[in-house]
Amino acid sequence: MSECTHDCESCGQDCSERKTSFLEEPHRLSHIKKVIGVVSGKGGVGKSSVTSMLAVLTRRDGFKTAILDADVTGPSIPKAFGLKQKAAGTEEGILPVRTKTGIDVMSINLLLENDTDPVVWRGPVIAGTVKQFWTDVIWDDVDFMFVDMPPGTGDVPLTVFQSIPVDGIIVVTSPQQLVSMIVEKAVKMAEMMNVPVLGIVENMSYFECPDCKKKHAVFGESHIEDIAAKYGIQNIAKLPITGEIASACDKGIVELLGAQWLNEMADAVENLL
Repeated sequence: MSECTHDCESCGQDCSERKTSFLEEPHRLSHIKKVIGVVSGKGGVGKSSVTSMLAVLTRRDGFKTAILDADVTGPSIPKAFGLKQKAAGTEEGILPVRTKTGIDVMSINLLLENDTDPVVWRGPVIAGTVKQFWTDVIWDDVDFMFVDMPPGTGDVPLTVFQSIPVDGIIVVTSPQQLVSMIVEKAVKMAEMMNVPVLGIVENMSYFECPDCKKKHAVFGESHIEDIAAKYGIQNIAKLPITGEIASACDKGIVELLGAQWLNEMADAVENLL
């Protein structure tokens, strides 16, 4: 164990000296049963797409789902769902925007005047905004809230782990060996914060030839099974390189996507209830 700095807020160790909980209470009108963090070690691996598809699948199974978009500087959830309206507020708090199928969403792009306005904020301000999405937004009766986290293991992921009672995480990656190394950092952070890893999703895992149906590992052979076995992670999902996913998200119709590749991962989430 590393030398204690006596700063519990920035420490992930579980020791006898830790006496302070930094968990924040949600809005008094919110009712949230389970919180699932969707994380990645680096950007550009499809984390937001996976978050969107999991929310859609669990919603189709009859559960009330919500998405808290914690990727403040790179929000893409509203785009995937085709959300145009802005979030509204009352004297009680902020109201999330509801998608066509009934998924509640809160994202910084639902508060900005223009979707393309950049968020040029320092880390503590971004982390505080994410915390407010939990404390100031009125989340109705939610069975599963998916938190789309920014990549890496910095301020915002740490804020989420310490401020929000996360019940499990799903790690999103791609097949490259370098990315696989970064995945282990995300898994180890979850271990430090005592949050279970529900599964790993490998995006862009293969390309299936439309003619011969043979699968080609465009970005190299997968090592995801080795990582999962090393850390005792049971659930693995592999997404193909396909224009179907990108097109649905770009057009704002992710709720129409089949997303059959994530059925077992959705089952793992639903088993938490």
